[in-house]
Amino acid sequence: MLSFERSAALFARAARVIPGGIYGHTAPAATMPGRSPYYAQRAAGCRYWDVDGNEFIDFLCGYGVHLLGAQHPEVEEASARQARDGNAFNHPTALMVELAERLVGLVDFADWAVFAKNGADVTSWCLQVAREHTGRKKVLKIAGAYHGSHAWCAPGHGGWIDEDRVHIHGFPWNDLNAFHDLVRQHRGQIAAVITTAFHHPAFGASELPAPGFFAELEATCRREGIVLVLDDIRSGFRLDLGGSHRTYGFTPDLACYCKALGNGHPISAAVGRAELKRAAGHVFLTGSYWNSAVPMAAALKVLEIAQRDDAVGRIAQAGARFRAGFEEAAAKHGRALRFSGPDALPFVTFADDPDFFLAQRFCQAACARGVFLHPHHNWFLGAAHGEADIDQAVAAIDAALGALSD
Repeated sequence: MLSFERSAALFARAARVIPGGIYGHTAPAATMPGRSPYYAQRAAGCRYWDVDGNEFIDFLCGYGVHLLGAQHPEVEEASARQARDGNAFNHPTALMVELAERLVGLVDFADWAVFAKNGADVTSWCLQVAREHTGRKKVLKIAGAYHGSHAWCAPGHGGWIDEDRVHIHGFPWNDLNAFHDLVRQHRGQIAAVITTAFHHPAFGASELPAPGFFAELEATCRREGIVLVLDDIRSGFRLDLGGSHRTYGFTPDLACYCKALGNGHPISAAVGRAELKRAAGHVFLTGSYWNSAVPMAAALKVLEIAQRDDAVGRIAQAGARFRAGFEEAAAKHGRALRFSGPDALPFVTFADDPDFFLAQRFCQAACARGVFLHPHHNWFLGAAHGEADIDQAVAAIDAALGALSD
């Protein structure tokens, strides 16, 4: 049995000086309270260690930020080299220009790029650009989709008011009839449609696009003068280095990236078509650290390595090996699994577990054996997950499934 004594002590201290002790998606109540780490100490590759010294093979990758593995030596060398010259200045550095050029060269429809820190920064900014470009107010989104923590889309109800969402209208994933109903109802008033490359709702299986879904979405947006925005924060650069729209065969007008772009360094980006460049220039975009040079140096190196080493292909292979081993172990123990989403970002549930209670018990058992899995969030594979790591994790999962049966 692992000990989380120091995590618990730190959390008790935190609760006195921090609302909730730990807030947001990393709050203990959102994973496995009392049975998993609360605080990390260090990480390397596909593993991390908590403050109690416990070691885990990490299948959350910092909620997706570690594309190449934590503390990748080349990325850290590039960022450290820039840090010696400085990070935050009165002005941007040449790295900003180089990174924008790099993204425009990678993403097939992109003619320009801008940078921020978090995914919510750029998803919200892109909606402003769409409104500026079209002169319209309304936004259509997938019901249950997560696009960040800002008031127009944040989960929960704390702190936002009805007026924050009066022009936001949802429709079910893959439901073109509901989409067309909204388009007819609000014709001439819709500035943007925002969507992820595949649907990954909270507490629900991931869903891939149905045949023709994105083609019809794109065609309707072109016909109606609506800006199509891709929120590629979660899957960007894991499915295709040119953007996840290439995986599913459509072309947005604007796309948002974050997570994997910096391999743990805080940076996000939005790219767009030439016809939206004027509107983008009119929408104020800034932050004291949004021009920081160190994350840009890291991002440039991440993209270079990902292309050189075929990170997307390696992640796909690791994901396929992980899935095959997991499914074999589950069959051995008579457990019916439901894998959904791409192998690079799998969401795994048990067929007879509508309330995630079994998933909680399973993830606790896996955690006790050195494998960190989330009970109700999709997992992430990275390029640092080697065959030996996958095989070790599958063996631990086999044992965890056996413990459930016992």
